[in-house]
Amino acid sequence: MSTHDLYVNGPQDPLWEVPASGAARFSWDYDDGRERLLALYQKGKDKQWDGAKRIDWDLDVDPYDPLGTPDEAMTLYGTRYWSKLTDKDKGELRKHYTSWQFSQFLHGEQGAMVCAARIVESVPDLDAKFYSATQTMDEARHAEIYARFLHEKIGMLYPVNDNLQGLLGDTLRDSRWDMPYLGMQVLIEGLALAAFGMLRDTTDKPLPKQILAYVMQDEARHVAFGRMALRDYYKQLNDAELREREDFVIEGCYLMRDRLRGVEVLENFGIPKAEAERFSEQNEFLHLFRKLLFSRIVPCVKDIGLWGKRLQQAYVDMGVLELGDSNLDLLMAEDEEIAEELDRERFAQEETARVAEVEEVIAEGAAGKG
Repeated sequence: MSTHDLYVNGPQDPLWEVPASGAARFSWDYDDGRERLLALYQKGKDKQWDGAKRIDWDLDVDPYDPLGTPDEAMTLYGTRYWSKLTDKDKGELRKHYTSWQFSQFLHGEQGAMVCAARIVESVPDLDAKFYSATQTMDEARHAEIYARFLHEKIGMLYPVNDNLQGLLGDTLRDSRWDMPYLGMQVLIEGLALAAFGMLRDTTDKPLPKQILAYVMQDEARHVAFGRMALRDYYKQLNDAELREREDFVIEGCYLMRDRLRGVEVLENFGIPKAEAERFSEQNEFLHLFRKLLFSRIVPCVKDIGLWGKRLQQAYVDMGVLELGDSNLDLLMAEDEEIAEELDRERFAQEETARVAEVEEVIAEGAAGKG
Protein backbone atom coordinates (compact mmCIF):
# COMPACT_ATOMS: atom_id res chain seq x y z
CA MET A 1 0.00 0.00 0.00
CA SER A 2 1.42 3.39 -0.98
CA THR A 3 1.84 6.30 1.43
CA HIS A 4 -0.80 8.24 -0.52
CA ASP A 5 -3.37 5.56 0.34
CA LEU A 6 -2.62 5.90 4.08
CA TYR A 7 -3.11 9.67 4.34
CA VAL A 8 -6.23 10.76 6.19
CA ASN A 9 -6.34 13.86 4.00
CA GLY A 10 -3.72 13.58 1.31
CA PRO A 11 -1.53 16.56 0.36
CA GLN A 12 -2.69 18.25 -2.82
CA ASP A 13 0.77 17.91 -4.32
CA PRO A 14 3.11 15.11 -3.21
CA LEU A 15 6.12 17.33 -3.95
CA TRP A 16 6.80 20.59 -2.09
CA GLU A 17 9.45 22.81 -3.65
CA VAL A 18 11.19 25.53 -1.63
CA PRO A 19 13.34 27.82 -3.81
CA ALA A 20 16.97 27.66 -2.72
CA SER A 21 18.71 30.86 -1.67
CA GLY A 22 22.17 31.69 -0.42
CA ALA A 23 25.61 30.57 -1.48
CA ALA A 24 27.26 27.18 -1.52
CA ARG A 25 30.54 27.66 0.36
CA PHE A 26 33.74 25.67 -0.04
CA SER A 27 36.60 25.81 2.44
CA TRP A 28 40.13 25.12 1.29
CA ASP A 29 41.40 25.23 4.87
CA TYR A 30 41.87 21.62 5.93
CA ASP A 31 43.40 22.32 9.33
CA ASP A 32 42.04 20.32 12.24
CA GLY A 33 39.38 22.86 13.23
CA ARG A 34 37.66 23.35 16.58
CA GLU A 35 38.39 20.59 19.06
CA ARG A 36 34.90 20.49 20.58
CA LEU A 37 33.21 20.27 17.20
CA LEU A 38 35.57 17.61 15.90
CA ALA A 39 34.95 15.59 19.06
CA LEU A 40 31.23 15.82 18.36
CA TYR A 41 31.89 14.76 14.76
CA GLN A 42 33.81 11.72 16.02
CA LYS A 43 30.94 10.88 18.34
CA GLY A 44 28.53 11.23 15.43
CA LYS A 45 30.55 8.68 13.48
CA ASP A 46 30.89 6.30 16.43
CA LYS A 47 27.18 6.41 17.25
CA GLN A 48 25.78 5.54 13.82
CA TRP A 49 23.27 2.68 14.01
CA ASP A 50 20.89 0.71 11.81
CA GLY A 51 17.21 1.24 12.53
CA ALA A 52 16.35 -2.11 10.95
CA LYS A 53 18.56 -3.94 13.48
CA ARG A 54 18.69 -1.93 16.70
CA ILE A 55 14.89 -1.65 16.97
CA ASP A 56 12.83 -4.80 17.61
CA TRP A 57 10.24 -4.47 14.85
CA ASP A 58 8.68 -7.83 15.81
CA LEU A 59 7.09 -6.18 18.86
CA ASP A 60 3.32 -5.92 18.50
CA VAL A 61 1.56 -2.55 18.51
CA ASP A 62 -2.17 -2.13 18.97
CA PRO A 63 -3.01 0.65 16.47
CA TYR A 64 -6.03 1.58 18.60
CA ASP A 65 -3.88 2.10 21.70
CA PRO A 66 -0.31 2.55 20.41
CA LEU A 67 1.00 4.57 23.38
CA GLY A 68 -1.27 3.54 26.26
CA THR A 69 -2.76 7.05 26.42
CA PRO A 70 -5.11 7.48 29.44
CA ASP A 71 -8.60 8.86 28.86
CA GLU A 72 -7.84 11.99 30.88
CA ALA A 73 -5.14 13.02 28.41
CA MET A 74 -7.55 13.01 25.47
CA THR A 75 -8.69 16.46 24.35
CA LEU A 76 -12.34 15.44 24.21
CA TYR A 77 -12.33 13.99 27.73
CA GLY A 78 -14.93 15.73 29.89
CA THR A 79 -16.68 17.38 26.94
CA ARG A 80 -20.21 16.66 25.73
CA TYR A 81 -18.73 14.59 22.91
CA TRP A 82 -16.84 12.15 25.11
CA SER A 83 -19.88 10.45 26.62
CA LYS A 84 -21.21 9.76 23.12
CA LEU A 85 -18.09 7.87 22.04
CA THR A 86 -18.10 4.08 22.08
CA ASP A 87 -14.98 2.15 23.07
CA LYS A 88 -14.37 1.61 19.37
CA ASP A 89 -14.63 5.36 18.75
CA LYS A 90 -12.13 6.04 21.54
CA GLY A 91 -9.71 3.54 20.04
CA GLU A 92 -10.09 5.21 16.66
CA LEU A 93 -9.41 8.58 18.26
CA ARG A 94 -6.22 7.27 19.89
CA LYS A 95 -5.11 5.91 16.53
CA HIS A 96 -5.67 9.26 14.85
CA TYR A 97 -3.83 11.20 17.56
CA THR A 98 -0.83 8.88 17.41
CA SER A 99 -0.85 9.05 13.63
CA TRP A 100 -0.97 12.85 13.78
CA GLN A 101 1.86 13.08 16.32
CA PHE A 102 4.19 10.64 14.60
CA SER A 103 3.37 12.04 11.16
CA GLN A 104 4.57 15.47 12.33
CA PHE A 105 7.69 13.78 13.72
CA LEU A 106 8.22 12.17 10.32
CA HIS A 107 7.75 15.39 8.36
CA GLY A 108 9.99 17.23 10.81
CA GLU A 109 12.74 14.65 10.40
CA GLN A 110 12.63 15.01 6.63
CA GLY A 111 12.87 18.77 7.15
CA ALA A 112 15.84 18.22 9.47
CA MET A 113 17.54 16.08 6.84
CA VAL A 114 17.12 18.80 4.20
CA CYS A 115 18.29 21.52 6.62
CA ALA A 116 21.34 19.49 7.66
CA ALA A 117 22.22 19.03 4.00
CA ARG A 118 21.77 22.79 3.51
CA ILE A 119 24.21 23.41 6.39
CA VAL A 120 26.78 21.17 4.70
CA GLU A 121 26.37 23.30 1.62
CA SER A 122 26.32 26.78 3.15
CA VAL A 123 28.32 26.82 6.40
CA PRO A 124 31.81 28.26 5.85
CA ASP A 125 33.75 26.05 8.29
CA LEU A 126 34.88 22.58 7.29
CA ASP A 127 34.55 21.08 10.77
CA ALA A 128 30.88 22.11 10.78
CA LYS A 129 30.43 20.61 7.31
CA PHE A 130 31.87 17.32 8.60
CA TYR A 131 29.45 17.14 11.52
CA SER A 132 26.45 18.23 9.44
CA ALA A 133 27.15 15.35 7.08
CA THR A 134 26.78 12.86 9.95
CA GLN A 135 23.58 14.61 11.05
CA THR A 136 22.13 14.32 7.55
CA MET A 137 22.54 10.56 7.85
CA ASP A 138 20.99 10.59 11.33
CA GLU A 139 17.92 12.45 10.06
CA ALA A 140 17.53 10.07 7.13
CA ARG A 141 17.50 7.18 9.61
CA HIS A 142 14.91 8.92 11.78
CA ALA A 143 12.62 9.59 8.81
CA GLU A 144 12.98 5.95 7.76
CA ILE A 145 12.06 4.73 11.26
CA TYR A 146 9.02 6.96 11.74
CA ALA A 147 7.77 6.13 8.24
CA ARG A 148 8.08 2.41 8.97
CA PHE A 149 6.26 2.76 12.29
CA LEU A 150 3.38 4.62 10.65
CA HIS A 151 3.18 2.27 7.67
CA GLU A 152 3.54 -1.06 9.46
CA LYS A 153 2.16 -0.43 12.96
CA ILE A 154 -0.40 2.37 12.68
CA GLY A 155 -1.53 2.22 9.06
CA MET A 156 -2.41 5.92 8.85
CA LEU A 157 -0.65 9.21 8.12
CA TYR A 158 -1.50 12.88 8.48
CA PRO A 159 -0.15 15.61 6.18
CA VAL A 160 2.37 18.11 7.48
CA ASN A 161 0.88 20.70 9.80
CA ASP A 162 0.64 24.18 8.26
CA ASN A 163 2.66 25.84 11.02
CA LEU A 164 5.46 23.29 10.85
CA GLN A 165 5.57 23.66 7.07
CA GLY A 166 5.64 27.44 7.44
CA LEU A 167 8.62 27.33 9.81
CA LEU A 168 10.46 24.89 7.54
CA GLY A 169 9.85 27.16 4.58
CA ASP A 170 11.04 30.27 6.43
CA THR A 171 14.17 28.43 7.58
CA LEU A 172 15.08 27.15 4.13
CA ARG A 173 14.29 30.34 2.19
CA ASP A 174 16.60 32.50 4.29
CA SER A 175 19.94 33.09 2.56
CA ARG A 176 21.92 33.58 5.81
CA TRP A 177 23.94 30.45 6.58
CA ASP A 178 23.11 30.46 10.30
CA MET A 179 19.34 30.32 9.84
CA PRO A 180 19.07 26.55 9.18
CA TYR A 181 20.89 26.13 12.50
CA LEU A 182 18.53 28.46 14.30
CA GLY A 183 15.33 27.21 12.71
CA MET A 184 16.15 23.51 12.78
CA GLN A 185 18.80 22.79 15.44
CA VAL A 186 17.39 25.15 18.05
CA LEU A 187 13.64 25.48 17.39
CA ILE A 188 12.39 22.37 15.58
CA GLU A 189 14.94 19.93 17.04
CA GLY A 190 14.58 21.41 20.52
CA LEU A 191 10.82 21.14 20.43
CA ALA A 192 10.96 17.65 18.94
CA LEU A 193 13.30 16.50 21.71
CA ALA A 194 10.86 17.64 24.37
CA ALA A 195 7.90 16.04 22.57
CA PHE A 196 9.78 12.78 22.10
CA GLY A 197 10.86 12.84 25.73
CA MET A 198 7.39 13.30 27.14
CA LEU A 199 6.04 10.40 25.08
CA ARG A 200 9.10 8.25 25.83
CA ASP A 201 8.69 8.78 29.56
CA THR A 202 4.92 8.22 29.67
CA THR A 203 4.31 5.34 27.27
CA ASP A 204 4.38 1.77 28.56
CA LYS A 205 4.58 0.32 25.05
CA PRO A 206 8.06 -1.07 24.26
CA LEU A 207 8.31 -0.39 20.51
CA PRO A 208 7.49 3.35 20.53
CA LYS A 209 9.66 3.71 23.66
CA GLN A 210 12.62 2.19 21.79
CA ILE A 211 12.07 4.39 18.75
CA LEU A 212 11.80 7.59 20.75
CA ALA A 213 14.74 6.84 23.04
CA TYR A 214 17.12 5.96 20.22
CA VAL A 215 16.14 8.94 18.11
CA MET A 216 16.60 11.22 21.12
CA GLN A 217 20.11 9.92 21.65
CA ASP A 218 21.00 11.29 18.21
CA GLU A 219 19.05 14.52 18.64
CA ALA A 220 20.98 15.41 21.80
CA ARG A 221 24.13 15.67 19.66
CA HIS A 222 22.33 17.80 17.06
CA VAL A 223 21.23 20.39 19.60
CA ALA A 224 24.76 20.45 21.04
CA PHE A 225 26.07 21.15 17.53
CA GLY A 226 23.71 24.07 17.05
CA ARG A 227 24.69 25.52 20.43
CA MET A 228 28.41 25.33 19.68
CA ALA A 229 28.19 26.87 16.24
CA LEU A 230 25.73 29.66 17.04
CA ARG A 231 27.20 30.64 20.41
CA ASP A 232 30.53 31.41 18.72
CA TYR A 233 28.98 33.19 15.75
CA TYR A 234 26.42 35.31 17.61
CA LYS A 235 29.16 36.88 19.74
CA GLN A 236 30.28 38.60 16.54
CA LEU A 237 26.89 40.09 15.56
CA ASN A 238 25.72 43.63 16.25
CA ASP A 239 22.49 44.53 18.05
CA ALA A 240 20.44 44.87 14.86
CA GLU A 241 21.56 41.47 13.60
CA LEU A 242 20.80 39.84 16.94
CA ARG A 243 17.37 41.47 16.99
CA GLU A 244 16.58 39.93 13.57
CA ARG A 245 17.42 36.48 14.94
CA GLU A 246 15.36 37.08 18.05
CA ASP A 247 12.38 38.13 15.95
CA PHE A 248 12.72 34.87 14.01
CA VAL A 249 12.81 32.90 17.28
CA ILE A 250 9.75 34.69 18.66
CA GLU A 251 7.70 34.05 15.53
CA GLY A 252 8.91 30.45 15.33
CA CYS A 253 8.05 29.73 18.96
CA TYR A 254 4.52 31.03 18.54
CA LEU A 255 4.14 28.93 15.38
CA MET A 256 5.42 25.82 17.14
CA ARG A 257 3.20 26.41 20.15
CA ASP A 258 0.15 26.70 17.91
CA ARG A 259 1.20 23.59 16.00
CA LEU A 260 0.68 21.38 19.04
CA ARG A 261 -3.07 21.37 19.38
CA GLY A 262 -3.97 18.56 16.98
CA VAL A 263 -7.12 20.36 15.89
CA GLU A 264 -6.95 18.52 12.56
CA VAL A 265 -7.73 15.26 14.37
CA LEU A 266 -10.92 16.58 15.97
CA GLU A 267 -12.04 18.09 12.68
CA ASN A 268 -11.81 14.63 11.14
CA PHE A 269 -14.25 13.49 13.83
CA GLY A 270 -16.80 16.06 12.72
CA ILE A 271 -16.12 18.69 15.39
CA PRO A 272 -16.18 22.29 14.12
CA LYS A 273 -12.75 23.95 14.04
CA ALA A 274 -13.62 26.74 16.49
CA GLU A 275 -14.96 24.24 19.01
CA ALA A 276 -11.96 21.93 18.51
CA GLU A 277 -9.62 24.86 19.17
CA ARG A 278 -11.51 25.75 22.34
CA PHE A 279 -11.39 22.18 23.65
CA SER A 280 -7.66 22.05 22.94
CA GLU A 281 -6.98 25.28 24.78
CA GLN A 282 -9.00 24.12 27.80
CA ASN A 283 -7.22 20.76 28.09
CA GLU A 284 -4.91 20.79 31.13
CA PHE A 285 -2.73 18.01 29.74
CA LEU A 286 -2.11 20.09 26.64
CA HIS A 287 -1.10 23.04 28.83
CA LEU A 288 1.44 20.86 30.65
CA PHE A 289 2.63 19.30 27.41
CA ARG A 290 3.00 22.69 25.75
CA LYS A 291 5.09 24.04 28.62
CA LEU A 292 7.37 21.01 28.69
CA LEU A 293 7.85 21.31 24.94
CA PHE A 294 9.84 24.50 25.49
CA SER A 295 12.08 22.93 28.13
CA ARG A 296 14.82 22.40 25.53
CA ILE A 297 14.33 25.54 23.44
CA VAL A 298 14.39 28.29 26.08
CA PRO A 299 17.69 27.36 27.77
CA CYS A 300 19.28 26.79 24.36
CA VAL A 301 18.19 30.21 23.07
CA LYS A 302 19.57 31.82 26.23
CA ASP A 303 22.81 29.85 25.93
CA ILE A 304 23.56 30.98 22.36
CA GLY A 305 23.15 34.63 23.32
CA LEU A 306 19.65 35.53 22.13
CA TRP A 307 18.10 36.95 25.31
CA GLY A 308 16.88 40.47 24.56
CA LYS A 309 13.95 42.10 26.35
CA ARG A 310 11.43 41.42 23.56
CA LEU A 311 12.34 37.73 23.49
CA GLN A 312 12.13 37.46 27.26
CA GLN A 313 8.73 39.16 27.20
CA ALA A 314 7.51 36.67 24.60
CA TYR A 315 8.55 33.82 26.90
CA VAL A 316 6.76 35.53 29.80
CA ASP A 317 3.65 35.64 27.60
CA MET A 318 4.03 31.91 26.90
CA GLY A 319 4.65 31.16 30.57
CA VAL A 320 8.04 29.55 29.95
CA LEU A 321 10.63 32.21 30.88
CA GLU A 322 11.82 30.33 33.96
CA LEU A 323 12.87 27.40 31.74
CA GLY A 324 15.85 29.52 30.70
CA ASP A 325 17.57 28.36 33.89
CA SER A 326 17.15 24.65 33.07
CA ASN A 327 20.28 22.49 32.92
CA LEU A 328 20.33 21.56 29.25
CA ASP A 329 23.51 19.48 29.56
CA LEU A 330 21.90 17.33 32.26
CA LEU A 331 18.80 16.75 30.10
CA MET A 332 20.97 15.67 27.16
CA ALA A 333 23.04 13.34 29.36
CA GLU A 334 19.83 11.71 30.60
CA ASP A 335 18.69 11.18 26.99
CA GLU A 336 21.94 9.34 26.26
CA GLU A 337 21.71 7.21 29.39
CA ILE A 338 18.10 6.13 28.80
CA ALA A 339 18.97 4.86 25.32
CA GLU A 340 22.02 3.00 26.62
CA GLU A 341 19.95 1.45 29.42
CA LEU A 342 17.40 0.17 26.90
CA ASP A 343 20.26 -1.46 25.00
CA ARG A 344 21.60 -3.07 28.17
CA GLU A 345 18.17 -4.44 29.08
CA ARG A 346 17.65 -5.84 25.61
CA PHE A 347 21.10 -7.44 25.47
CA ALA A 348 20.55 -8.98 28.92
CA GLN A 349 17.24 -10.46 27.78
CA GLU A 350 18.84 -11.86 24.63
CA GLU A 351 21.71 -13.33 26.65
CA THR A 352 19.27 -14.95 29.10
CA ALA A 353 17.34 -16.44 26.19
CA ARG A 354 20.55 -17.81 24.63
CA VAL A 355 21.67 -19.37 27.93
CA ALA A 356 18.26 -20.98 28.39
CA GLU A 357 18.38 -22.35 24.85
CA VAL A 358 21.84 -23.88 25.40
CA GLU A 359 20.78 -25.39 28.73
CA GLU A 360 17.72 -26.88 27.07
CA VAL A 361 19.84 -28.48 24.34
CA ILE A 362 22.26 -29.87 26.95
CA ALA A 363 19.38 -31.27 29.00
CA GLU A 364 17.86 -32.92 25.93
CA GLY A 365 21.23 -34.43 25.09
CA ALA A 366 21.66 -35.78 28.59
CA ALA A 367 18.16 -37.26 28.55
CA GLY A 368 18.90 -38.95 25.25
CA LYS A 369 22.01 -40.57 26.69
CA GLY A 370 20.02 -41.84 29.62
